[in-house]
Amino acid sequence: MSPVVQKRWYMMISSNTTVVHPVYYRIIERRGNGWAFKEGESFVNWFNEPIEPQFDLFAAFDTSMKKVAIELFRINGGKQGYYIANILDKKYYYCGTEWLDVKAKLQELGIGRPDPMSA
Repeated sequence: MSPVVQKRWYMMISSNTTVVHPVYYRIIERRGNGWAFKEGESFVNWFNEPIEPQFDLFAAFDTSMKKVAIELFRINGGKQGYYIANILDKKYYYCGTEWLDVKAKLQELGIGRPDPMSA
């Protein structure tokens, strides 16, 4: 996997909450019996690399969406809600059922900080 790929950051907006994360942190939502892999929008791309399809991105980190879904199911029995997959280090986290839970979990992992304007 190219170290250049790691230099990209993604932004996702949902319910008036913006979540910013490195490319190797993937946000996934468990809906019904399926997994919805959220894509987001690349807003920092320091080397102007082309944006590859999500399945290619997983392959660049030596994994697949199917492998990640299996790991996510293992950590929480497929409970509904949002999950985070660190596909670089192969670590998986359950966030909760609300979009704000994703932002809180990322902050717990050292990514981002509370919005000073919302205090």
